[in-house]
Amino acid sequence: MENSTFDAASLKILSELQQNSRISTNELAEKIGMSATPCWRRQKELEEKGVISRYAAIVDRRRVDLSQVCLLHISLTRHDAGVVAGFENAMQLRPEVMECYEVTGTSDYMVKLVVRDMNAYHDFLHNVLLKLPGVSNVNTSVALREVKYETALPL
Repeated sequence: MENSTFDAASLKILSELQQNSRISTNELAEKIGMSATPCWRRQKELEEKGVISRYAAIVDRRRVDLSQVCLLHISLTRHDAGVVAGFENAMQLRPEVMECYEVTGTSDYMVKLVVRDMNAYHDFLHNVLLKLPGVSNVNTSVALREVKYETALPL
């Protein structure tokens, strides 16, 4: 199996596991029309190659009192290695930062933040983000409601 192309069986395995990673090997094999041992081997190969990087429970953020989603567009004053590395490291260390992308356009980064409420956002903004060297501008959009949230990739 090459890293860039996958056969139909591998894509079926990935699709099924994205929907239910707790499915047994026998159930998975039955769903994709394969016997259990080759299915298990194929799944292990996908794990070993890093195609499947981990298994996780998907928690409903609202049920654990994380009701606020903020999308931040962040600009840096300069892009020397120290400033960029410091910013990216800080984003990786913060549990409320769900996603962080270096982007093109009018800002340098886009960050998805999940917090309890606007007070928690205020604390993050003033006690973390604006204290980082090189952060020059933060433009925040607050999500009013979630129209679509998907974790499965479109294989």
